[in-house]
Amino acid sequence: MKFGLALPYNRTLQVPEWAKMAEDQGWDGIFLGDAIWTEDPIIALTAAALATSRIRLGTMLIPVPLRRPWKIASESIALDHLSNGRLILGLGTGAAWMGWYAFPDEITDPQARADMLHETVEILTRMYQSKPFDFEGNHYHLKLTLLNEMYYPPQPRQKPRIPLWIPAVWPHHKSLQRTLKSDGVIVEKRSSGGKDAEVTPEDIAGLKAYLEANRPSANPFDIIINGNSYNLQNSQQQERIRQFKQAGATWWIEGLWDASPEAVTAVIKAGPPALK
Repeated sequence: MKFGLALPYNRTLQVPEWAKMAEDQGWDGIFLGDAIWTEDPIIALTAAALATSRIRLGTMLIPVPLRRPWKIASESIALDHLSNGRLILGLGTGAAWMGWYAFPDEITDPQARADMLHETVEILTRMYQSKPFDFEGNHYHLKLTLLNEMYYPPQPRQKPRIPLWIPAVWPHHKSLQRTLKSDGVIVEKRSSGGKDAEVTPEDIAGLKAYLEANRPSANPFDIIINGNSYNLQNSQQQERIRQFKQAGATWWIEGLWDASPEAVTAVIKAGPPALK
């Protein structure tokens, strides 16, 4: 199991320092969120890339309706090269409750945004090959056969593509289907009333079985937990995370979204959980 940190929003000036500190303390990755209006995570991760050499750098998540697929491709390829192949690209439909209604021109229809995510994954996969193709979707249209190849970015360092992580709500079938062509699933759960619910190790075991039965590819695939454990006693923390590891989770991302800078620094310096 790998261990990462989801850092707070709007702390770009501190991200390079935190990233270097996390790398020195043995963490495996840092991850930044995106929203309809916030400091840009790609720019912050670029600064982190230049301050580090090993740690993985990821987004959790870029809402695809806010960035056209070719813009995501351009930015992610540049960061993949600057980081020597350390980028993980988390993509989602976007959480409309995070201020989207303050921007009435943005698309808030859930089905339309889900379709945009599906098309974006397909377009990125093909763009990363750096070869001409045409694409006709419901939301995006490309005729790269008309574009001079001198403008094509190079292929990413990571092959066959930059890893794409997609969230899925267990056990919702439509949500799970969207992840089958990705490289990792960020696991979520909802109560019967539609509110966020706690993911359990039993959920992870069921998800792993579903993926093994339905994924078209045998390529490596990550199961990601975005959780909180830093306030627990050491033995409690180890037992909680061990259960998820045994169920099949491959990443534990410690969620520090709302933490103070002092708390973030303390968690980083404590190092990742040492499972015995």
